[in-house]
Amino acid sequence: GNLMVMSLSSPQWDHGGELKDITIKFPEMTQSQLADFTLTEGSTTVPLQDVAQIKRGFSPKEILRRDQVRLARITAQLTGGAALSQVIAQIKQYASTLVLPPTYRLDIAGDEQKRADSFRDLAFALALAVLLVYMVLAAQLESLLHPLVIICTVPLGIVGVVPLFFALGRSFNIMALIGVIMLAGIVVSNAIVLLDAVRQLRESGTPRREALLLAGQRRIRPIVITSLTTVLALFPLAFGFGAGAALRAPMALAVMGGLTASTLLTLVVIPCVYDTVEDWRERIVKKNDDKTSQS
Repeated sequence: GNLMVMSLSSPQWDHGGELKDITIKFPEMTQSQLADFTLTEGSTTVPLQDVAQIKRGFSPKEILRRDQVRLARITAQLTGGAALSQVIAQIKQYASTLVLPPTYRLDIAGDEQKRADSFRDLAFALALAVLLVYMVLAAQLESLLHPLVIICTVPLGIVGVVPLFFALGRSFNIMALIGVIMLAGIVVSNAIVLLDAVRQLRESGTPRREALLLAGQRRIRPIVITSLTTVLALFPLAFGFGAGAALRAPMALAVMGGLTASTLLTLVVIPCVYDTVEDWRERIVKKNDDKTSQS
């Protein structure tokens, strides 16, 4: 690149109210040519060596910055089928033992930063999906309480995702999280079918506990069949072969594990949650009625 020579006294000049360094730029030349170089001002000729100290130095090939902070980049490639999450954990453990100067810090970027950003965005998408499902159920059931019972099936589905990935030795990646987001809209159907039957039985005069038992007996078959058909339909996607199969498999596995666990737990947990919530609601209504009668 071009050679830059700066005076040792760093003279400055005023430009628009701002002091700027005076820098002299020369075309490319050898050090011997630079030593013989002369400066001409009118009729006066001065050798460059008389006004500047010429010496050889070193500078970085490139200067990297991020957020106006200079940085040094250290890169590496994964080998031997190592999982990125495990390598990152080892790097963080090693980095915690380093003693850095006060003005230095160590950040992990690259694929790990993209992964963290993607997980944060998808976690927000999951929360938004649950909120939208709740809003739709609240409008359909004309209740703010019963949709909360149905939403309880979402964590029940997530309970089935973790053991399945652990048993198969698979890493939980972005595609798996997308499968969990899909679960938020799939697993609630079982609770909707069950609680709709409970609502119909209670409207016909059936006591609450008996309505829960009858609804479970009547709706267990359609709930199990619909869940089973969905799980079986995902088998080719989860254990298929060919290009892109490994990329799509975690999403299918997440849906399969979550739907299976949700189906089994919905028939047990949701009736209990519904019964408990109704107990609380009736107690609150009774207290309000007692206060009203006393007043």
